[in-house]
Amino acid sequence: MAGGGNKAVVAALLANTGIAITKFGAWLLTQSASMLAESIHSLADAGNQVLLLIGVKRAKREANELHQFGFGRERYVYSFIVAIVLFSVGGLFALYEGYHKVHEPHAIENWKWVPVVVLVAAIIMESFSFRTAIVEANKVRGHVSWSRFIRNARSPELPVILLEDFAALTGLVLALIGVVLTLATGNGIFDGLGSMAIGALLVCVAIFLAIEMKSLLLGESATREGQAKIVAAIENTVGVQRLIHIRTLHLGPEEVLVAAKVAVEDGSDAASIAQIINEAEHAIREAEPMSQHVYIEPDIYAENYTRAERPAIPEAPSH
Repeated sequence: MAGGGNKAVVAALLANTGIAITKFGAWLLTQSASMLAESIHSLADAGNQVLLLIGVKRAKREANELHQFGFGRERYVYSFIVAIVLFSVGGLFALYEGYHKVHEPHAIENWKWVPVVVLVAAIIMESFSFRTAIVEANKVRGHVSWSRFIRNARSPELPVILLEDFAALTGLVLALIGVVLTLATGNGIFDGLGSMAIGALLVCVAIFLAIEMKSLLLGESATREGQAKIVAAIENTVGVQRLIHIRTLHLGPEEVLVAAKVAVEDGSDAASIAQIINEAEHAIREAEPMSQHVYIEPDIYAENYTRAERPAIPEAPSH
């Protein structure tokens, strides 16, 4: 993982750990459903950041006979687990707790303004974590929109942290609204509704993350920009008459497999073909350093190649 992603994960872990401890203390004093939902949410987020760091560490293991392309995709596996934890431990628990409180509402009677103070403090701390994630994401996002960055990123940590922090901030605001309304009216149903709103938000974010991580686990191609660089490198190699077709696959966030079929001049000897392939491989790695595994097949171009065999750079995925 890039240093920026690691920094954002650590910042989120420290913030969520401190926030979770504070929220649990406030819940013990007030028995607020919104505070309990937020406490579990922050605890789940802190656990999720630990999972992301574990995934990064395990992905660095050397390739072996059984896993000959390494363990880069393990980062996607742990990010998918994060989505499951967010859905179950965060979302479903908050929905259950809110449902229970709506059907058996209780006003906040003890230490009434403690939840407000804690939630405001948590919003401030979470804002610093969110700001760190935004700053680090901007270093790699370029000029693309936030939605496209999150949907098309091949490195999972920054999108996961961005969405978690966004959900956390929104959840804190919802919890604050529920608690304030409960204190103002003396009706605990607002506290329960706040918890249910937090649960619905977390479930939606978790489902979105699961869809994105599933796509990465199945295997996504190099980005459109990355494929364009690879195609240009091949086509500009001396001796390559044309690129017949190309396939790319992310074996990990910073590791791409490239398989291509290129046309060479009819009658070329083995030595010249080997030189052309070597030069093309070098050009590909120069143009796109993530291309760590390159396989090029030489062929003689025939006009009857099907359309599917001709080179094409697909549009950005819309999973």
